[in-house]
Amino acid sequence: MQQLDWVPQYFLYEMPRPHVARITINRPEVRNAINTPAHKEWSDLLDHAAEDDDVWIVVVTGIGDKAFCAGRDLKYLSQIQHSSEAEKEADSRLMGQVTKLIERFDYPKPLIARVNGIALGGGFEVAMACDLVVAAEHVEFGLPEPRRGIYAGGGGVHRLPRQVPLKLAMEYLLTGKSMTARRAQAIGIVNEVVPYEELDGAVDQLIDDIMLGAPLSIRATKQSSMRGLNLSLGDAFYAEYPAVRSMMESEDAREGPKAFAEKRRPEWKGR
Repeated sequence: MQQLDWVPQYFLYEMPRPHVARITINRPEVRNAINTPAHKEWSDLLDHAAEDDDVWIVVVTGIGDKAFCAGRDLKYLSQIQHSSEAEKEADSRLMGQVTKLIERFDYPKPLIARVNGIALGGGFEVAMACDLVVAAEHVEFGLPEPRRGIYAGGGGVHRLPRQVPLKLAMEYLLTGKSMTARRAQAIGIVNEVVPYEELDGAVDQLIDDIMLGAPLSIRATKQSSMRGLNLSLGDAFYAEYPAVRSMMESEDAREGPKAFAEKRRPEWKGR
């Protein structure tokens, strides 16, 4: 396991169980909204988890039960807009070093959104950018940007029509209205909805199920599935995926058949 050599200011980075990294937005005073320094910190933590061979799954969540993520910190944005040119330039340079979660179209490891509170605007976009979503039953999702004179430019206008039927997507995009967690589950955005006190148990069960598979097999499955979406079926079928090559050359690719033949549970190494 690669230890962090710095202490996050805006996030908690934990390994609550073997091979699982949990990144928690820790800004309850602004409903877990993200300013530029927080964006940089989040980007660095995602990079760290991706590069740590001991991390097989990444969970993203927010502190408390009020908000998952409120998107961009508009108060901070207003302060920057009214700051000096030097401060604006410094903020722009820092943002230039950031790769947001919503921009990580090829993140190598499974991302699970543990949605602990409301997920409106950017928070909803973060949840949709994850591979799996487990939500507390009191959560609301929505993209209210048109009601604020803006639009869901953090991927909402593109991901929602790809994840639910078009007419449903346009209803929520054009009206800006919210949906309950149960409604989000019914239309296919959320995998599971549970009472808040059962949220960790539901996430753990999902992790248990994923970890029955070899970690490199999981990465190969994710990469080929997601990259294949941009190709015709025939092209996707015959395309080469680097993660598949790594899987085929791994110790785990030999351990799986061996364990099956010996009628025992495989012992995955992630290599």
